[in-house]
Amino acid sequence: MTFSSSDSHLLVVPTARTLQGLLLLLFLSLAFAETNLSDDPTAYELLERFNFPKGILPQGVQSYLLSEDGTFDVYLSGDCEFKVTSSYLLRYKRKITGTVKSGTLDDLNGVSVRVLFLWFGINKVVRSGDELHFYVGPLSASFPSSNFEDCPRCRCGFNCATPLVSDA
Repeated sequence: MTFSSSDSHLLVVPTARTLQGLLLLLFLSLAFAETNLSDDPTAYELLERFNFPKGILPQGVQSYLLSEDGTFDVYLSGDCEFKVTSSYLLRYKRKITGTVKSGTLDDLNGVSVRVLFLWFGINKVVRSGDELHFYVGPLSASFPSSNFEDCPRCRCGFNCATPLVSDA
């Protein structure tokens, strides 16, 4: 088939089959993009990749940002406070920042502990074997990492009563 110069203004009208194909391609592209977005690890999964138990963060992480240099921002749904033991009350602010590398959380901001009547900022957490060392300035307290296997809940911490389910 040959076209003359007068045929250069040909109007191409898409058929229903062509439109269906384009819509299918668009749908598959959007579905693939959605799958890639949802494959991002959660903040809790990232903690485990850096050799920390997920339970050092409370439930309720809404989002996070992690830079290539290890600096991070974690966003909770709101400020969070709970007792760890009879001696310690922990407070997480809505935004927590710091730097992470394998086995070390450093330059922490947004996490504090109350001892007696005074609040102190936890500025570093180091994992050493099965122990986690929490630093408040030059002082530290150590706990077994197994204490942090589950994520605490705001207000009730690790000792939340589970609701009873009736057999009715």
